[in-house]
Amino acid sequence: MENYEQLMSDTIRFLAADMVQQANSGHPGMPMGLADIATVFSRYYRHNPKNPHWLNRDRLVFSGGHGTGLIYSLLYLWGYDLTLDDLKRFRQLGSKTPGHPEYGHTPGVEVTTGPLGQGVANAVGFAMAAKRAAAMLNTPEVALIDHKVYCFCGDGDLQEGIGYEACSLAGHLKLDNLILIYDSNNITIEGETNLAFSEMMQERFRAQRWDVVTIDGHDFDAIDAALSAAQKQERPFVIIAKTKIARGAATMEGSHHTHGAPLGQDEIKASKIKAGFPTEPFTIPDAVLARFRSAIEMGDLYEREWNKKVASSSSKQRMLLEKLKNPEYATISWPSFEVGKSIATRDSNGQILQAIAQALPGFLGGSADLAPSNKTELKGMGDFPAGRNIHFGIREHAMGAITNAMALYGLFLPFAATFFVFSDYLKPSLRVAALMGVRAFFIFTHDSIGVGEDGPTHQPIEHLTSLRALPKLMVWRPADAQENVVAWQTALTYDGPSAFVLSRQGLPVLDKSEAIGSAHQGGYLLSTSQHAVITLVATGSEVALAQEAAALLRTEGIGVNVASIPCYDLFVRQDRSYQESIILPTTKVLAIEAASGLEWYKIADDVVAMESFGASGKDKELFAHFGFTPKMIAKRAKELIG
Repeated sequence: MENYEQLMSDTIRFLAADMVQQANSGHPGMPMGLADIATVFSRYYRHNPKNPHWLNRDRLVFSGGHGTGLIYSLLYLWGYDLTLDDLKRFRQLGSKTPGHPEYGHTPGVEVTTGPLGQGVANAVGFAMAAKRAAAMLNTPEVALIDHKVYCFCGDGDLQEGIGYEACSLAGHLKLDNLILIYDSNNITIEGETNLAFSEMMQERFRAQRWDVVTIDGHDFDAIDAALSAAQKQERPFVIIAKTKIARGAATMEGSHHTHGAPLGQDEIKASKIKAGFPTEPFTIPDAVLARFRSAIEMGDLYEREWNKKVASSSSKQRMLLEKLKNPEYATISWPSFEVGKSIATRDSNGQILQAIAQALPGFLGGSADLAPSNKTELKGMGDFPAGRNIHFGIREHAMGAITNAMALYGLFLPFAATFFVFSDYLKPSLRVAALMGVRAFFIFTHDSIGVGEDGPTHQPIEHLTSLRALPKLMVWRPADAQENVVAWQTALTYDGPSAFVLSRQGLPVLDKSEAIGSAHQGGYLLSTSQHAVITLVATGSEVALAQEAAALLRTEGIGVNVASIPCYDLFVRQDRSYQESIILPTTKVLAIEAASGLEWYKIADDVVAMESFGASGKDKELFAHFGFTPKMIAKRAKELIG
């Protein structure tokens, strides 16, 4: 068996080396170092290459996304929808094999892992989703969800803070379905890890309540024993595999120079000769391919057996599974709000969350230890995993990536919440969410200088501009409770992530008559004047100010339109005719927002915005101090129209 295993692992490592060499770009060292583990792992991995979306499959996350030579080699060998030509077109424009794994682009890739550490948190998210699914769907008679979640990671993933946060939460939650395979080769780009990293990793994981085993990552028997032990764990399990980067390279084994550059034709040829492997590029021995491709037959068997299990389950289990797979949005009883009543959008949002959760069993989420302030607790719905309230702790970095994975799991509509100023901590996860187009919901309260006395450290200024710059992220800043409802109605069916930026302070529910129906297009006319010469454009708490400023201008005989733009991103994507029906080309345009507001210059002639950080004081005093009053806005409007 060991000779076959050696031939199988050599096939993986040399495929990876050949891919990088042909592309003259990539990272051969990590795939070559992990090839022995990947070979043994193939016997444990329960999946179906012909149906990558089978629900009870094991999830495999490659947190070290730069190691795509390993990922694509395995996917091809296992029998996913990749060809040898796809491997030969590694890192080329339009290929199925881009430089880092991309969800939805390459069959078999579970999640886009870009920045190091994201994948570790994604794996925790998948494991959490599986735990919640099991709590909902399993019975003593029939367990519909019993798969494992595996993650390959390296030193870089565990040096990043997001990896530490995620592993801490996994240990606390006792995620016994999570297996982390840590490629401990002691090499990073600059050289050996001891340049900047000297943690005692066994002790670190044990302190985080993980089960830990350390092995020689090139000893097939030791790898097998570790993976076998991991199947029977009671806590999250980490295999610290001591490996050599570029294992099998003739002269470069163990060198940090193999991390991010091709080995060179001569080195690859010499390495193959040393291993007794054919020197022709992209060689795959028939016996090796046959062994790997047994995954197709086994995967079909796994799924057929699972389908029988579903058929034998109770009608209640099957009905719930169907509801989780196909949420019935029409069953949501949306809350209504009285015109003129003052209510913070964080509060109206809390009511909306309750309504959604009552109707959709797959709706769940939590906050970074801020649920009482974010208003995100789902009342009477219990704590994770038995219930739907997730306590992420003060771990915004990990929270974002965990939420992304839960959204990808296939059964859930997850949300995550924190203060808006801390959205910076989630930015890498928000970016990857947008890149993947996952339906995840990010709730950010305390949206502006309206935070008040906590001062400039907690008052977001540049954050709206930053998030609006992300393609495919829909950023909603509702003016009131009614717009908040429309925001959620739109977001629930949008194929991508949405962010809700909500006020701490009370905002009046505005009288919009029928105009609110157009809010799902991102913006609408809130009030109009005959012969308008200026349009005031605003979002959030500034919409009411714009209405008051318009009233002042109208007393002076100036025609004013007021447009509320709760979702800038959506509005600027509408066709020109719709935009011009809201913002008349014959009017000057003054945008008003208590933020940096740079993006508004795309549609506005002038912007009343923040030009500095905020200050500590009462919210009303701060708005007056920084020029956000009806009188000051009216003055700027008159200056603009001359």
